[in-house]
Amino acid sequence: MTQPIFLIGARGCGKTTIGRRLSEACQYQFIDTDQILQQRAQMTVADIVANEGWSGFRARETQTLQAVTAAQHVIATGGGIILAPVNREFMRQNGVVIYLKAPVSVLAGRLEAFPEESQRPTLTGKPIAEEVREVLAQRDALYREAAHTIVDAANEPDEVVTQILAALAAGSPQPARANSALLR
Repeated sequence: MTQPIFLIGARGCGKTTIGRRLSEACQYQFIDTDQILQQRAQMTVADIVANEGWSGFRARETQTLQAVTAAQHVIATGGGIILAPVNREFMRQNGVVIYLKAPVSVLAGRLEAFPEESQRPTLTGKPIAEEVREVLAQRDALYREAAHTIVDAANEPDEVVTQILAALAAGSPQPARANSALLR
């Protein structure tokens, strides 16, 4: 398999941590769309949102996703990338999409334990656990719609990678209309 692997899920589910380990296991390159987006903009996510609003950030997010998609890449995406139908469709058609699903308590606990890693402004202005619960309730169906495979991201990172590798080996569904240029 040489298709890109897209990791989706809520903030705190481990997309970056799992992505790095998965890329090593697959001997793929690792890309974090948020990191690339911030490097290109020379601003943090919070600064982009302050200057351009969420719509400006989301437009940059779509451009970044499309620009970094390539064969033999593990791509960790921002938690809200699935909000745009074009992104859900693009990922499904051009790679394998893995939803790293974890319960609210796990997500909130991780975000509270490592607050400096959360560079995004609050989405609701509420306490972390409440915000995570509310945002996940709004997005879970979209994550599921985009995903080829769902794995339990509440487990330790090595176990999550093992689950993903098993799903890939079992033949996760292929993209609907893969771009042949991406698969070479």
